[in-house]
Amino acid sequence: MSHTIQDIEKIALTIREDIVRMLLAAGSGHSAGSLGLADVFAALYFGVLRIDPKKPWWEDRDRLLLSNGHVCPVWYATLAEAGYFAKDLLLTLRKLGSPLQGHPVIHALPGVENSSGSLGQGLSVACGMALAGLLKKKKYHVYCVMGDGEQQEGQVWEAYWFAGTHRISNLTVIIDRNNIQSEGYTEDIAPLEPLREKLEAFGWHVMEIDGHNVESIMNSCREARAILEKPVAIIAHTIAGKDVQFMEGDFRWHAKPPNKEQAMEALKELRTLKGKISYES
Repeated sequence: MSHTIQDIEKIALTIREDIVRMLLAAGSGHSAGSLGLADVFAALYFGVLRIDPKKPWWEDRDRLLLSNGHVCPVWYATLAEAGYFAKDLLLTLRKLGSPLQGHPVIHALPGVENSSGSLGQGLSVACGMALAGLLKKKKYHVYCVMGDGEQQEGQVWEAYWFAGTHRISNLTVIIDRNNIQSEGYTEDIAPLEPLREKLEAFGWHVMEIDGHNVESIMNSCREARAILEKPVAIIAHTIAGKDVQFMEGDFRWHAKPPNKEQAMEALKELRTLKGKISYES
């Protein structure tokens, strides 16, 4: 099924609604980053990835890995929206025995390609998957979503060096540049800038986009796939807690769920935004 830009924008809002409900039911979890990445995940799963939810382990599928595993609510909500599993499961987030743990567990759910929790490891796994594809002459592409605070991990830069040196061209990293981490703002704690120049120095082709512009997300991913001589990093500038006004840009919502009153307010805001998209159509 082909989705329009407007379709995907609505899907992103639905994903945000599901994230709020999931975090409320769990009573714990990470709000800001999960909400901020909804547009990226909606664009990937409904406009970019070569996947088949009915055949989640199809050998030639594109692979998406989540390195900053604490934002897994956005991954789970997107997978459910795409038809990988029943949406009823979403409200079991972080419950004992649920496959929707607070950090992803590989193959616990259809479509979950990697385990993550300890930051900095996802890109190394993605490098291995992508290099295997090149060696086997497969046509799949590997995408790795990472946090910006995660760029402070040394293992990340070893992986950047490895991928750039070996020209792993079927690998695209999407960095969620929301400027927050658990204890404050990235540039106050361990500054990342000039991030673009650092990545280029490691042999990567780098793009910077508005991480809430669905068309830009899709176009940059298509461009990344067409670059055959080096890996690609997309720095996606996002707003933590996007579309929930009392959360937006506030690092204190990094690892905090909404209470019932806050969740109702957030859902009201999201429904209003979705209605505006319908009206404009």
